[in-house]
Amino acid sequence: MKITVAYVGAAGEALVEMELAEGAVVAEAVDASGVIGRLGLVPAALGLAVHGQLARPRTPLRDGDRVELLEPLRVDPKVARQLRAKAKPLPRPSPRHRPRARRPAA
Repeated sequence: MKITVAYVGAAGEALVEMELAEGAVVAEAVDASGVIGRLGLVPAALGLAVHGQLARPRTPLRDGDRVELLEPLRVDPKVARQLRAKAKPLPRPSPRHRPRARRPAA
């Protein structure tokens, strides 16, 4: 079966296509690709995914699967969004375009 192993990160990028025997698992695909050794990656720090869905080393593969090696997040996405918003705040509306406060109904 045809499998692709992909990695993009600080150490570089790699896209390796290979043929593996039926019944192969994610760990076998990663080992056979040689990406970890070639780019000097730390296996314990990497996450694994198949077509963007988190996977474990023993996850079975099917023909055409794409195994992705994932680096840990450097910044929490919520914190990153807050930092971007603080760096580029929205303009304040002018006084004449502000909605009027409603009076309570009598």
